Formats: sequence, structure tokens, C-alpha cells
Amino acid sequence: MARHLITSALPYINGIKHLGNMVGSMLPADVYSRYLRQRGHDVLYICATDEHGTPAELAAKEQGLPVADFCAQAHDAQKAVYDGFALAFDYFGRSSSPQNVEITQHFARKLNENGFIEERAIRQVYSPADGRFLPDRYVEGTCPHCGYDKARGDQCENCTRVLDPTDLLNPRSAISGSTDLEVRETKHLFLLQSKLQHEVEAWVARHEDDWPQLASSIARKWLNEGLHDRAITRDLDWGVPVPADTWPELAAEGKVFYVWFDAPIEYIGATKEWADQDPENRDWKSWWYEADDTVRYTEFMAKDNVPFHTVMFPATELGVREPWKKVDYVKAFNWLTYYGGKFSTSQKRGVFTDQALEILPADYWRYFLIANAPESDDSSFTWEHFTATVNKDLADTLGNFVNRVLSFSKKRFGEAVPAGGEPGEAEARLGEEIARLLAEYEQQMEALQFRKAAAALRALWSAGNSYLEEKAPWLEIKTNKDGAALTLRTAMNLIHLYAVVSEPFIPATSAAMRAAFDLADDTATWVTEDEAKALASVPAGTPFTVPPVLFAKLTDDDLAAYKERFGGEPQ
Repeated sequence: MARHLITSALPYINGIKHLGNMVGSMLPADVYSRYLRQRGHDVLYICATDEHGTPAELAAKEQGLPVADFCAQAHDAQKAVYDGFALAFDYFGRSSSPQNVEITQHFARKLNENGFIEERAIRQVYSPADGRFLPDRYVEGTCPHCGYDKARGDQCENCTRVLDPTDLLNPRSAISGSTDLEVRETKHLFLLQSKLQHEVEAWVARHEDDWPQLASSIARKWLNEGLHDRAITRDLDWGVPVPADTWPELAAEGKVFYVWFDAPIEYIGATKEWADQDPENRDWKSWWYEADDTVRYTEFMAKDNVPFHTVMFPATELGVREPWKKVDYVKAFNWLTYYGGKFSTSQKRGVFTDQALEILPADYWRYFLIANAPESDDSSFTWEHFTATVNKDLADTLGNFVNRVLSFSKKRFGEAVPAGGEPGEAEARLGEEIARLLAEYEQQMEALQFRKAAAALRALWSAGNSYLEEKAPWLEIKTNKDGAALTLRTAMNLIHLYAVVSEPFIPATSAAMRAAFDLADDTATWVTEDEAKALASVPAGTPFTVPPVLFAKLTDDDLAAYKERFGGEPQ
């Protein structure tokens, strides 16, 4: 089986993420990782908190904490939420780790040796009151385009226009609030992406036909516009330090690497963090170095991260002139909106992942988000759509099937799977249909088409209900007890099949369904075509229990309460 390296865009450290962030990177990566593991592949799923950059320092300042303490606490808080969502990372690291510092500095030195880094003097805002140069996000003011008075020096969040700090009206320091600002000359390191343009174009050309159109079109747009040399250092107190052995003057000034230079390198850094926990049994380099022929690397991210992962990071990897693994497949997502408006971490608009888990267990959210993933275009979260999906797909189609089959069988045949007669024509038709739908589900999962995969999974669940309605064991038992027993035994085998193949989407529910049957040796990781047709993995006589209600139906009162708490329209 293949070795699969999987990464999702690193969640930024300044606060708990919203549902759009979850469905745009980490959750689909988890679903895919779980599926591949079940199919027998060797999988390494790596993620980490992205801890450097201006927002981390500002968030720490707002909380009155040293930035290192703030990041440590925020990392643990985020990890707790991801544990709550049952994200099965092999390792969830930190971009502030010593491993990332080491590898980032190595990359910078190699780029410099190969002529792809240049020291340049630029003019930058300086605050005498703070005694420091101010990176773009440390400058706030009024947007010259829309008049928003809390625009940052890199972008106005209100109208989304890209800005330069000198564009702002009435600029002020985000640290002290001082309006006494100057423009002074300072030196920074620039990555000479222009010199790597043709190499990046050739690399993208070899892959873009295999990528989703969203990813390839964004990469091609950036390349068509031409790669520009980009400053990769900042004047911050927190970040990967510029190495003094290569740039002593800049190191003495406290320069650190720009977050978008070191953050993608943390994929490698986090893998080394993982390996360093058990160095005798884990080889991080085998996943990243000279691994083109042995590892398939898939990245998951929302569309705003695509340029950095399809152009900038590949340019960095190409420039070091070492055989580092580059991405094979970029699974890019559009936006999940909240009633058509943007989720916003800073403005606390929409549903955030910790709040979601306060309301309902993770499987409700996991299924809904993947079934409505913003793949081909943006999709909108509404409470009406959420409650309707939960009630129809989870509570009625799956949950009610499990409950009524097991409850009815327990009532009429006791707490063991009934025997009944031999499978007949209806069971043969059902087996063929289940095998066909399972093949469709597998095909969509292999293609990373998550909405279509969810539809195929839903169809598998619906097939069980159609069979139950056709056979009607509650009527059948009146005239043909063995026939009713066969129907229920077949339906119980469907429940076990659902438990196995639904695990990537709803792992906790799958575990509950599987645990309903007291099988002596239940080691199944997937279901073959022949097993799907036979539906005989749970033999007659197997003890079973009726699990608690798998999914509670959401009421009109629930819907009203959700809308009252979070709002039913974008704010």
C-alpha cells in the first residue's frame, strides 16, 4: 500500500477557529486520513498551530501575557477543540518549535548560498514612542477607500482592499496608539522569486491538470501576473530569528522571518517534532527528503492559502536545491459563509468550533460540514439548513433505522441476532445495491470529492430503509416468523456495515453502532464487494444491545434558540 503524507493549513494562533476554518482544511483532511488508514495505507497526518507574526503579538498584548505564554495556552486550547472534533492527527505541533527554527534557518541559508536571497533597504513606518519599526499590521488607521476607522496597514477588513501602511488616513501605532509616526529606512531580506519564476511554472505545469480547478486557476493567475521578490523578514519580537552566522547585522537588530516563510516549513518541522518523540521508530526524513517516489503528499486548504502553497512554498523548496518533497495534490476549498456573510474571527461573527461542541456532539457537525463542503463554490451555513440535514439524514435515515431494527428485534426475538431462513431475492437485490453504492462511495473518496462521497454514504443508509419498508418485518412476523428474522438479521448486518464505512465521517457514532454487537473477533477495517453482497459479517446468535439514541431530532425550539444566540442573518 502507498504512503500518504497529509497536511492541512495551519490554524493561526490568535483564537479559536470558526466552522469555515474547520471545513476548509482540517476536517476534510481528517476524513481522508481516516479513510486511507481503513483501506490499509500508511498515513501520516500532520498539522500545527501557526504561531508567528503580528497578530500573535497583538493578541498576547491584549491579554497582558508574554507572547510565548499566550501561544502555549492558545495551542492547548485549540488542540482541545480539535480533540473534541475527533481530528486524528498523527501529530499536532507548533511553528515556534526548535525543530521549525532549525529547519527554517537551514532553508534560508541554502537559499542565500544559491543566490535567491538579497538584502535590501526599504522605507518603513517607525514609531518613536514605541522605539521600533512597525510591521504593516502594527499600523492602524482609516481606510482611504471606505472610511473604516480600524483598517490595518496590510488590508481593510471592511472592504477587503489591500493596503500599504502609508495609505492609511490618520495612522496610529497598534501598540501604543501614538500618531507620532515617521518613515525611516531599514534593511530586510528578500526572497528573489522572480529568479525562480520559470522553475515554478514548469513545476506547476506538471501538476495543475491533476489539481482541482480552484487550486490550479489560482496558481496560474499568480504565475501569469509574474512572481515578485518578496520581503521575508519583519521587525518583531517573536518569530524564527535571522541566523547571526549568515546575517549578523540583521540578527543584531532582532529581525525575524516573516510568518509566511516559516509557516509552510513547519509541516516539515512538525514531522520532525513527531519523530523526535520516538526517534528509534520514526524517521521524519523518509517522509520529506528524497521521497518523491515513495510518498504521495496531499494538502488541504481554503482558497486564500492556495498561492502560498502552490507558488511561494514550492519556490522556496526549489531554491534550496535539495530533494525536499513537494505537494502532489492540493485540495482547495471555497468559503463557507454564515447566512451569506463572512465568518469573522476578529468580529466574532458566526459559529465557532468550541461553541459548536457546547451545543451538539462532534458527529453532527462533522457530517453536516462535509456533506455541504464548499468545493465547487461557496456554501452557506444557516441554522435552518443545519437542523433539516440533521433531522433528515442523521436522525431519520440513519439513527431511526438503527434504533427500530434493534429495538424491534430485541422485543420479538430477544437479545441475540435471530437466525431466520436463507437469504432470498430481496436480500440478493439489496446486496447488489449495497455493493454498487459502496463502490461509488469509494470512488468519490479516492477522488477527494467529499460532497459526492457524503451523498453516496447517505444513499447507503437509505438503501437499508428501502429494504426495511419493502420487507416490513412488523407485518411479516405475523405470518412468517423466519422471514421476519431473516429481514432483521440482514438489517443488523447493514448496521455493522454502516459502522465500518461511516467511520471517516462520524467516528463516535460508528463506534457506538459497532459496539452494539458482541462479536468475538471484530477486526474489520473495511468491507469488500463480496462482503457487501453477502451481508453476513454478524452471524445469527451474536448478542447485541440497543444503543442510546444516536442522533436527537432538532426541534423548532432548538432552531429558535440557536438563532437567538448566534443571529439568523449576517451581522
